[in-house]
Amino acid sequence: MPEEAEEEPARRKPDDDQPVPLYVVTGGRSESADAMALDLVTLVVARADPHAGQSPEHAALLRMCRYPISVAEISAYLGLPFSAVTVLLMDLLDSSQVEVRQTRVDQRQAAADPDLDTLRALIDGLQRL
Repeated sequence: MPEEAEEEPARRKPDDDQPVPLYVVTGGRSESADAMALDLVTLVVARADPHAGQSPEHAALLRMCRYPISVAEISAYLGLPFSAVTVLLMDLLDSSQVEVRQTRVDQRQAAADPDLDTLRALIDGLQRL
């Protein structure tokens, strides 16, 4: 009795809409050593255009960052968690393909205790509602 040929499993086509596991997107990394340099409101702008051989995620980031855009917006548009976007952005930052622009916060204001008069006025206003 001739052996039946085993059927090959269906291969995934590149245009399938199946999600790619995050560990594939980030190369198995969950965070970058310098990830603390980025937060949700950090602005990112591309310094280079996408090139052949680049991962689709890195290329998408470079196209998206032609104009300054926040890390939170990038995460939302790509549908990727902040941590994955941070890993990808740090790759591009390390290779000087993007630059980041930190938001400025008045350090005195950030370190100061909340104004008690303002908090009392807020509580009074809320109680009157």
